Amino acid sequence: MTDDAFDEFSFLPDQAAELGAGTPVPHGERLALTLPDGRTLSALRYAPAATPDAAPVVTLLHGAGLNAHTWDTTILALGLPALAIDLPGHGDSSWRDDAAYVGSVLAPDVTLGMREWTDAPQLLVGQSLGGLTAAAVAASHPDLVRDLVVIDISPGIDPNGGAQQIAQFFAGPTDWASRDELVDRALAFGLGGTRVAATRGVYLNSRMRSDGRVEWKHHFAHLAAAMASPAASTAQSAHGQAPDVVARVLREGGWADLAAVRAPLTLIRGQRGYLTDADVADYRRRLPGAQVVTVASGHNVQEELPAALGTLLREHTPYPRA
Repeated sequence: MTDDAFDEFSFLPDQAAELGAGTPVPHGERLALTLPDGRTLSALRYAPAATPDAAPVVTLLHGAGLNAHTWDTTILALGLPALAIDLPGHGDSSWRDDAAYVGSVLAPDVTLGMREWTDAPQLLVGQSLGGLTAAAVAASHPDLVRDLVVIDISPGIDPNGGAQQIAQFFAGPTDWASRDELVDRALAFGLGGTRVAATRGVYLNSRMRSDGRVEWKHHFAHLAAAMASPAASTAQSAHGQAPDVVARVLREGGWADLAAVRAPLTLIRGQRGYLTDADVADYRRRLPGAQVVTVASGHNVQEELPAALGTLLREHTPYPRA
């Protein structure tokens, strides 16, 4: 089967079965919005099968190197109409020529998407880079956000800490002979969970080129590989520049955005994620009104604990489960 013939929603029945009998499979559709500069912003919209036109009440933003499908199982567990956006440079959204993948730059595109595809203030959920982007959206466009949930990220974390795993993971070859090689690499880095889940994630986050080679859909892998080259590392060190794309994301300030958020704010921290106890203490000090919830997960909570995360998110919505 070619990529063009593949149904990107074909995994949903198996994911629903993994959650347990009675989990409904929603209607899913791919959306696309042409941005003012000609780039494309892409997203997935999910609604109960009986009401496929139901407007989203939850909007979700993924982390660096992922795509909107990372939320699939969480959305199944959540059981509410939802919108999952491919951040620029990821999934089916266009890459940025300036490679500026930081929250404050991505937020305007996300804002346009939310205005196009939602019709009421959202529970806005962002993980990692998506969390920094969500904070920027909530700060600048409060009318779009009813509640804000940020998952396993704060503006002040050390880029040389746990987040280095992502830079190292993507700083490899930019193309591969098969998707199995990508699955093997993900599992070797402790990413992706089970082989079944990792295979699903890799398939939805990669594409086959016309020459038969496989590459990641997102721009990050290409940037990470370029910046990991010996020549680039030497030049960056000489000029005092950030050593990799992850450091560039985390170097950006985001405390001002979080401080400006007027919606209820919750931080969900993975016990084995990127935030240290010191990071969380700093978060509480800076944002005393925020709720902090710790779960037994690594950084990608939506993939490790989708059912539990769905339950947590449902507590932030006034809507009945579908």
